Amino acid sequence: MAALARDVAVPVAIDDVLRGVTDAVLELIPGAEYAGLLLLGRGGKYETLVPTDDLMYQLDEMQIRTGEGPCVEAAIDDLIVRTDDFECELRWPEYSKLVVKVGIRSALSFKLYTAQRNAGALNVFSTQVKAFDPEAEAIGSVLAAHAAAAIVASRQEEQLQSALSSRDLIGQAKGIIMERYNVDAVRAFEMLRELSQSGNVKLVDIAKQVIDTRGV
Repeated sequence: MAALARDVAVPVAIDDVLRGVTDAVLELIPGAEYAGLLLLGRGGKYETLVPTDDLMYQLDEMQIRTGEGPCVEAAIDDLIVRTDDFECELRWPEYSKLVVKVGIRSALSFKLYTAQRNAGALNVFSTQVKAFDPEAEAIGSVLAAHAAAAIVASRQEEQLQSALSSRDLIGQAKGIIMERYNVDAVRAFEMLRELSQSGNVKLVDIAKQVIDTRGV
C-alpha cells in the first residue's frame, strides 16, 4: 500500500501506477484471478485499462454490449457491487449467462472517484463461487482509491501542460500582432479576443492561426 502511495506522489507514468494497482489486486485479495479498470468517458465511451489478462477485454465488452453488469453498475451508481455466483445472479441475466460460459463465477467492482463527467470502476473476477468476502471489499476499496487518485493526478497534469502550452501560443501570437500592427501587448490581446468572439473560435485556436500565417 505504501509503495502504491509513493507511485501516486512521484512522477510515474499513469499506466505503470494503474498496473501496480491491478497487480496488487491479485496479490492482496484472496480468490482474485482477473482484474482491470473500466472507464466511462464523454459520450458514453468505455475504455478498458491495464487488464491483468486479455479476458478482461472480453468481460468488459460483454457488459458494454448488454448494457448491464457489475462494472457498469459500480461505475455509474453503486460504490461496491459484489456477486457471489453469476449462475444464480438475477440482476444482470444476459451478462451473467455470457460470463458463466467463459468460466467466471464471482465478481467485485469498486466505483472510482475521478470526476463528475467521468466514471469508472476497478473490477475483480474469479472462477470460484463465493470467492470474495467483506475483507476483500475492504482491501479493494483502498486499491480503488489509489487508482482514482492516480487518474485524477494524471488528468490535472495534462490540464496544466495544456494550459502552459496555450499560454505560450497566445504569447507568440501577441508578439506577432504587436510587430505587424505596431500595437502594445494589451491591444494585441484585445484583437485576439475580438477575433475569437466574432468567429466563435477558441482563443488558443485563433493564436495558432496567427502563428501559422505569420509568414503570409
